[in-house]
Amino acid sequence: MTFFPDAAIPPGRLAVGVVLPSPAVRREQKLPLTEAARHAERAGLDLVAHRDAPAGEPSLDPAVAVAAVSAATDHITVVSTAYAPALQSPPRAAEQIASLQYVADGRLVLGVGTGGGRARWTAAGVPYEERGRRTDATLRLLPRLLAGNRDPLPPEHPTVTPELLPAAPMPPIWISGNTRSAIRRAARLGDGWYPTLAPPAEVAASTVHLAELAAALARPAPTVIVGTIGALGTSPDLPTRPDLARDLAKANGTTSERYAEVPVTGSTREAAEHLHNYCGAGVSRVLMTVAGGDWRDQVELLAEVRELLR
Repeated sequence: MTFFPDAAIPPGRLAVGVVLPSPAVRREQKLPLTEAARHAERAGLDLVAHRDAPAGEPSLDPAVAVAAVSAATDHITVVSTAYAPALQSPPRAAEQIASLQYVADGRLVLGVGTGGGRARWTAAGVPYEERGRRTDATLRLLPRLLAGNRDPLPPEHPTVTPELLPAAPMPPIWISGNTRSAIRRAARLGDGWYPTLAPPAEVAASTVHLAELAAALARPAPTVIVGTIGALGTSPDLPTRPDLARDLAKANGTTSERYAEVPVTGSTREAAEHLHNYCGAGVSRVLMTVAGGDWRDQVELLAEVRELLR
């Protein structure tokens, strides 16, 4: 089973996925990572995603987590939302990606970013100010390295011409981030753009700009995938949209109005109507982080939302 392509998504429809639970949720709800992925697949979702935990919280190495999830599932698309190939040499990144592609049987998607804080990059021997340039250089090299070509490396790496055998197909690259630099990188080098916690109107305006930048480079417009947050259902114990907007504002040092239209809450029909706004913004896929309730139950409700969006 290979990656679910844009052509398989009918116009005006959304592919729907879920971000896998954090270590804290897995511990509290006795839910192993691989079982969570299998549950999402059985429920009928299109994608599962692993992301790094916030700084200071327990986390799994993205490659290890993605390999485990890929081996535990059969057909669902597997996304790593915060893969940073420039933290290692291009040959090592290519070898790792090829291995993940093999384990995932072509279902892998890499969300590539340059975040994680200065300490993360310094520890890897990459000057923080160089992370953007090195990410771009690595993304340019990776398709040729994975194809088995012998290419010289950039000046900061040893003067060798590595050859990867056996060759592997390059997975889709989704550039993560809401910044202008992320949009420009997506236009130049990405197959997709993956903003998070952005309201539909903001995504729509940025999608137009992204398409214009890509056209100027004679590239096809990257697909747009939105990361959001939600708690589905009508139980009074669940957080409401204003509750989640306030939490997001506090975590990001801004006002709750900034996130007022972001959280997905309410009944499955209300959630579907809310997410449908992203269709008009040019979005093809949505990935939701569960923000309340039992994770398994939330996935089943999200699968119902998916059906309403078909």
